[in-house]
Amino acid sequence: MTPPLTERTFAAVLFDNDGTLTDSTAAVLRSWTTWAHEHDLPPEALLGFHGFPAASIIARVLPDADQQTALERIGELEEADTDGVVALPGAAQALSDVRGRVAIVTSATRQLATVRLDAAGLQIPEIMVTVDDITHGKPDPEPYLLAAERLGADPADCLVVEDAPSGIASAKAAGCATLALLTTTPAEELEADLVVSDLSCVTFAQTDGGVRVIAY
Repeated sequence: MTPPLTERTFAAVLFDNDGTLTDSTAAVLRSWTTWAHEHDLPPEALLGFHGFPAASIIARVLPDADQQTALERIGELEEADTDGVVALPGAAQALSDVRGRVAIVTSATRQLATVRLDAAGLQIPEIMVTVDDITHGKPDPEPYLLAAERLGADPADCLVVEDAPSGIASAKAAGCATLALLTTTPAEELEADLVVSDLSCVTFAQTDGGVRVIAY
C-alpha cells in the first residue's frame, strides 16, 4: 500500500502552470470568448476544456476549420493579453523551495507559458515541457513522462501539482503522485492523493533524498 503523500520523499515536483502557478483565468476567458465570436461559436461550446491543449479544443469544437489558422489566432489573442495575470498564493515560494528538482508541464506553447510566467513575476525553471515538445497532450501521460525523463527521475517518484481533472488524469496515467489545488476546480472533480486550497497550504522541504511535502 502506498504511504500518504506527506510521508513520502519525491525525486522531483512537476507543476502545471495556468491555474496552479499563475492565475490567468480572466485572460484565458477573454481570449477564447473573442476567438469563439470570431468563429460564430457560442462561448458555452468551450466549457469543460480547462487543461486541454488549444489544438485539441479547436479540433473538437471547430473540426471543419483550417486548424493551423485557428490555432495561430488563439495564440495571438492569448499572448497579447496578460492583464490580471498574477502568481497564485504560494507559487513563488514553492518554485524556490524545489529548485533543481522541478519542471513546469503545461498545455500552453512555450511562448505563451513564458509570457504568463514573466507577467506573474515567477522564476522559470530550467526544464519546462510545453505542447511544443509532445505529440499527445493532457490527459495523455506523455507530458509528465517526458518531464520526468528530462529530470532523470522515475515517474513513480515524482509529485505532480495540478488544478484540472485532465492534468490529474495525465499525471496518474504516468504513474505520478498527485497534489490537487482548488484554484479552478471543485474538490469533488479532483481525484488526487491530496487536495488543498492552493500552494500556500503546503511547504516543500528538500532533504538529502529528495523533496518532502508538509501540509497545513
